[in-house]
Amino acid sequence: MKPPTAAEQSTDTRGVAAQVLARLRAAGTTIAVAESLTGGLLGAELVAVPGASAVFRGGVLAYATDSKASVLGVDMALLMAQGPVHPQVAVQMADGVRSLFEADLALATTGVAGPGPADGHPAGTIYVACSGVGRTPAVRGHRLAGTRPETRAAAVQLALALLLD
Repeated sequence: MKPPTAAEQSTDTRGVAAQVLARLRAAGTTIAVAESLTGGLLGAELVAVPGASAVFRGGVLAYATDSKASVLGVDMALLMAQGPVHPQVAVQMADGVRSLFEADLALATTGVAGPGPADGHPAGTIYVACSGVGRTPAVRGHRLAGTRPETRAAAVQLALALLLD
């Protein structure tokens, strides 16, 4: 089976971001984000929605592998053994940013946007994670086909969808 293209995965993120923020606001819940491959797009989608400041605490763009450890507290042994493109790295990024911003929930993105492979993973390999106070973290891996911008946009959509689930 051919993997879905990033364009097929990426739909109306602004509408989904508004839906996420409305649910968080109604529940009195705050959120933070940790981003790698999305490079700030996830946070930008959230803050593009009017009223985001009621629930959005902040975000960290930890693009370099060592910054995932030094800023977000991702286990350096995990990073050395598995590299930054790993489901547990995504979970630890989410946990770290949630703690850093004292948020109720957090989303994280890590992976390879392309155009070529990186860290032993083909372009389009992404992980999104959601962490919450008193909740078991959720993480999903995806393999997308598409351009670098399409993959990054799709990762935003997939992270928001994970939170809605």
